[in-house]
Amino acid sequence: MPADRKITSTPENPQPLRTIAQAVRNWVERLGEVWVEAQVIELNRHRSGYVYVTLRDLSEEISVKASCPVAVLDIAGPLTANTTVVTRVKPRYWLKNGSLSYELLEIRPSGEGRLLAHLEQLKRMLQAEGLFDPLHKKALPLLPRRVGLVTGAGSAAERDVLDNMRRRWPAVAVEVRHTLVQGPQAAAQVMAALADLDGLPDVDVIIIARGGGSLEDLLPFSDEGLVRAVARARTPVVSAIGHEPDQPILDLVADLRASTPTDAAKRVVPDAAVELHRVADARRRMDVAIDRAVSSRAEQLAALRSRPVLQAPTGTLDLQAERLAALRDRATRAIDGRLRAEQTAVEHARQRVRALSPQSTLERGYAILLDADDRPVVSTGAVDEGDGLVARVADGTMVVQVVEIEGRDEGEFDE
Repeated sequence: MPADRKITSTPENPQPLRTIAQAVRNWVERLGEVWVEAQVIELNRHRSGYVYVTLRDLSEEISVKASCPVAVLDIAGPLTANTTVVTRVKPRYWLKNGSLSYELLEIRPSGEGRLLAHLEQLKRMLQAEGLFDPLHKKALPLLPRRVGLVTGAGSAAERDVLDNMRRRWPAVAVEVRHTLVQGPQAAAQVMAALADLDGLPDVDVIIIARGGGSLEDLLPFSDEGLVRAVARARTPVVSAIGHEPDQPILDLVADLRASTPTDAAKRVVPDAAVELHRVADARRRMDVAIDRAVSSRAEQLAALRSRPVLQAPTGTLDLQAERLAALRDRATRAIDGRLRAEQTAVEHARQRVRALSPQSTLERGYAILLDADDRPVVSTGAVDEGDGLVARVADGTMVVQVVEIEGRDEGEFDE
């Protein structure tokens, strides 16, 4: 049945349901593919490989639910809620259940959404390279010798940073470089100022400041060249763009992100009044700790002095001296007794030796006869009459001559 032909029906001659459904399908298919501009308000990825999207009209409270393959969404780039898109839509009518659906055949970010999609792609690429890794971020010095500031000339951001830093630390030294902070030349000027300050040896930290703005105004601070320059800088860099809804990529690569220029001033230099209070508090706590330590050591010393060994230091020595004297006395007595015993033994031995010695025999009236060869005469057969002999008595010797030899019975001289 042609789609433009009117369907006639009466209660007596009703049309089958399929006729009406088919006519609706024909009308929908006549619409074909349509390019539509709308806002994405919801995205839901399904594990089936499809993405279910809710689109809303840009001026009216009209929304529809649509779907598309994941590949269509990936080609469009990273999309988020509230992104404006231009999409090629094909409506479909399903005969079996009479439902109407919208299929998205192509999606293109539009306006601000296009910028956001581009920035998201750049952000993912830089993140994959490791430029946002926290391990690469440098710590800020406690008290910088000189602070570098890159900002617009005569801007509120410059005034906020300088006023707050000097209020917190009056002696702070600041090296300012004025640049454009929006427009096509801004990124190049900020990069040049950053390189200049990074080359100064006494600049310990660099602040890049701007007082917020629209997404288009802040595009220079998402420039790939500037982001890579900040990543290469040897000096810690603080990002103070002051724009919360849309975070520029500079915030991600900087060593520290400050929410506003004022916050950057507070994060870069300490508050002199606060630091003086901390020093005073630290000194007070240190004094208390020292007093406690001295009191504790004094108590320990008093406890040591109260011990008996310290009250009478020579007491132990006296006791040992008494023990030593007693041992010496016992040793002396033992030695004297041993000497007396040995003397007695020696005397007995002397007496025994004397009793057995020839001299003792001689002293009892005996004599020893020696022949001419000075050999003892022990038998009458060893001499002849007329032989000369030497008689040795107790007090000397005598020369005698054998006049007569007489025999004698054995044992004649036995007592």
